[in-house]
Amino acid sequence: MGTLTASLLMMRWELLSAFLMFCTSQLHIVCRQSSRNAMAFICSGVGLTVTCFFVMSLMGMTFNVEAIAHFWAVTKDVFFDTMSKTPTDMPFYY
Repeated sequence: MGTLTASLLMMRWELLSAFLMFCTSQLHIVCRQSSRNAMAFICSGVGLTVTCFFVMSLMGMTFNVEAIAHFWAVTKDVFFDTMSKTPTDMPFYY
């Protein structure tokens, strides 16, 4: 019994994240069926956020402001570098 209690305490955030992912998925389906597109979009966003938190917690990644700022700085640099190398006459499809 102690082993079961310890495992539930250790996995509490992962279990909560998995439960929230399931709930947001079900809410997304229900909202889409009843033509509530805004609520379905919000449920998708919440589900995506919980999924990212779930994966980060399973991988042991920490969530801090410096890491996010560094990620966005690198992303911005790569984006501008890629866009500067694209030809000017390249067609963009909308």
